[in-house]
Amino acid sequence: MELFEKTDMLLGLGNVGGIMRNNGRFTATEEISALGAGELIKIIDKNSRHKNVDFPGHKHASLYDVNKIEPDIHNYIKSLGISINLIKRVIDIKKHENIIDGIYLSDGTYVSGDVFIETTGSTGPMGNCLRYGNGCSMCILRCPSFGPRVSISSRAGVDDLQGERDDGELGAFSGSCKLSKDTLSDDIVQELDEKGVVILKIPEEDINMDKLKLKVCQQYALKEFAENVVLLDTGHAKLMTTFYPLQKLRKIPGLEKAKFIDPYAGGKGNSIRYLSVAPRADDMKVQGIDNLFCAGEKGGLFVGHTEA
Repeated sequence: MELFEKTDMLLGLGNVGGIMRNNGRFTATEEISALGAGELIKIIDKNSRHKNVDFPGHKHASLYDVNKIEPDIHNYIKSLGISINLIKRVIDIKKHENIIDGIYLSDGTYVSGDVFIETTGSTGPMGNCLRYGNGCSMCILRCPSFGPRVSISSRAGVDDLQGERDDGELGAFSGSCKLSKDTLSDDIVQELDEKGVVILKIPEEDINMDKLKLKVCQQYALKEFAENVVLLDTGHAKLMTTFYPLQKLRKIPGLEKAKFIDPYAGGKGNSIRYLSVAPRADDMKVQGIDNLFCAGEKGGLFVGHTEA
């Protein structure tokens, strides 16, 4: 079995996520374990900095360390005998009738196979973030460095699905950013380390309810997230909003020196998701292609790591 990843790390947006086991996802997590992926869940639990954390819209959440999770998952996958090929971007396919024969990499290499599982996600690339968002936000996917996402299902002739916002615009902004904990006040860092969550009031003149409509996570588009800055400890300080103008953020006591660490342009925008979802059956097989399956956010309009 061969795994091809366009960047130098696995997990994609999982490298900046961090929230697990919240609300009904606790049950889903246990189901995932029962279905055979329990070792992955154990690794995530082992790397959790906080457990049973409550904050607006979320109950009994676990917060894993985004700075430590990838090497552990990488080593586990490698231990299964799966060959991991990093910085190997798939750009096209070869097929006959409804069967994919192989894939082409950006370096010109051709790799044949019997069955293909696409996990290219629904985010980006840069052109889409410019068209449907506020431009490239310099997110963890790092398209300028590693190249744009290419939809395998689309290359195979399948019409991908796309999500829409309330205003009819395609896609949706990723729902959170990261601040460097080193740039926050000592009392905020201490509270994050002890409790996992800090909630700070936003100045009344800076409250923007319309911003909630942009979020991927519409079930968590609560007014509390417009009226407050919600910070979570995931190794960095996870800021639960799509983006926040830096100079306005620094008006909040304790955040006077705040600096975005993901996306680097978190004061202006964020990555755009929901732009490429494969039509598939419940067995995850892509409709119209006999040997193509999908997983992760490629398989549906998901908002979290658990369902992906």
